[in-house]
Amino acid sequence: MATLTVRAAQRLTLTAACLAQGMMVLDVLIVSVALPAMQRELRLSPSGLEWVVSSYALVLAALIPSGGALGDHFGRKRIFVAGLALFTLASVGCALSTSGGMLIAFRVIQGIGGAVMSSLTLALISAAYPPDARSGPIGLWAAVSGLAVAGGSVVGGLLLAVFSWSSIFWVNVPIGALAIAISVFGVTESRESAPRPLDVRGVALSALGLFLVAFGLVYSADASWNSPVVAGCIAAGVAALVAFAAWERRTGSPMAPPALLRTRSFATACGVYLLAYLAFSGFIYYVTLYFQNVQRWSALHTGLSWLLFCIPYFAVAQRRHQLARWLPEAAAIGWGCVIAAAGTLGMSQLTTTTTFALPAVSYVLVGVGFGLMVPAGSAAAMAEVPPDSSGIGSGLFNACRQIGTAMGLAILGSIATSIIVADWRSQVRSFAPAERLHASGLSADVAGGQIKAVTTALGQHAHSPAVASYLRGFEAALITASVILIAAGALGFLGLRRLRQTPEIVSASEVENVGGDRGERP
Repeated sequence: MATLTVRAAQRLTLTAACLAQGMMVLDVLIVSVALPAMQRELRLSPSGLEWVVSSYALVLAALIPSGGALGDHFGRKRIFVAGLALFTLASVGCALSTSGGMLIAFRVIQGIGGAVMSSLTLALISAAYPPDARSGPIGLWAAVSGLAVAGGSVVGGLLLAVFSWSSIFWVNVPIGALAIAISVFGVTESRESAPRPLDVRGVALSALGLFLVAFGLVYSADASWNSPVVAGCIAAGVAALVAFAAWERRTGSPMAPPALLRTRSFATACGVYLLAYLAFSGFIYYVTLYFQNVQRWSALHTGLSWLLFCIPYFAVAQRRHQLARWLPEAAAIGWGCVIAAAGTLGMSQLTTTTTFALPAVSYVLVGVGFGLMVPAGSAAAMAEVPPDSSGIGSGLFNACRQIGTAMGLAILGSIATSIIVADWRSQVRSFAPAERLHASGLSADVAGGQIKAVTTALGQHAHSPAVASYLRGFEAALITASVILIAAGALGFLGLRRLRQTPEIVSASEVENVGGDRGERP
């Protein structure tokens, strides 16, 4: 293979990492916009609809740390390319699915590939760039996530206006193929400088523990917190994670090196990320269902509305390396979460008569807040991670986002559903005696925002009560999300205030030229 300059290798590595990260985020937003179409065409129940989202997030949460550990041991480029290939092939399977069960099965496989791929994006950037030149690339990595959010919402809306829901998965195929080609020819292999034996027991225990905890949380949305399955899975998962922690202290080659776990900035940034995405997953889910199912917007209309989140996000995240001169990580993370909380709280007050000014301002606030928080949190997490642990560090950090997503849909979904069902049953008492039993059986439709299905079954007189019940749960879920974001901001302010100041930030031209004229590498 022809030699590449260091600058060219850095650009290609950053491009591959950004394409992979963008594809991950694109997939989340496209699927969210397509949820009502899937619900209709595949005849998915509200719980089945949640599993389309949750099965993917569950596998990501369980396996991302393992993907980082495998990358450190076997080679980050090799494992990254394998994850890209599996994710792309699973996207084809999702597109060809003919039933809800088949779609969920391929979403699980897609999650396996995504976990391996996503776990190593930051590790590849960290390996390609020296510490004092990472702020710009990491800011661009975060900004591309925002661009993918915009692409997911708008492209998803455009595709669904012309094609069926399967088109949202076909879009991953050309992106994945391009990322694989760039990775094969442009990314340098990296791994631990002194390879240790692979901690097979640690990998198995961490994956099992995270899977069981995430499964219990997700299943709670279908059952209840008192369900033996929910309690048993969470208890077994916690026990597996305790066993993992005990094993890691005893083994001579731990999956998560002690030096990494003792890094306070890393642990704090992981906690912030988990809480922030716990809140954000509920925000995405309920806002999308509100606009399409309650307000009866088209998928394109809903997708275009997300631009009011995406454009501010992209604009702020792209300038992280400039903002870092006067806004250190702790302040950027803390204020970012507080601003996002204000936007989430504003969105919680929507009604069917609210003008679009309120959701527009709310979108912008959430976009600005996450534009501050995401790149600053990523930089803080990786700032003091030992070089040999960058793979597992990147994996654990990204796992926190997926655990937060799975927990968010479970916790916020449980809160919203319980309030909606209770309120709907109280509303049903005012209906005619002959239709009360039938109306009570439609609780799941009301909880899923399927107002049209309720009015079709009961008549137009049920429209206002169904909307009122849904909005009470919607409000409770988003208020809870805003409180969680404030807690994440407080954790960032307090936990990172002693993080060493960001190194002198180099300009974009300097980043591109780090090592660029100092020779070549194979």
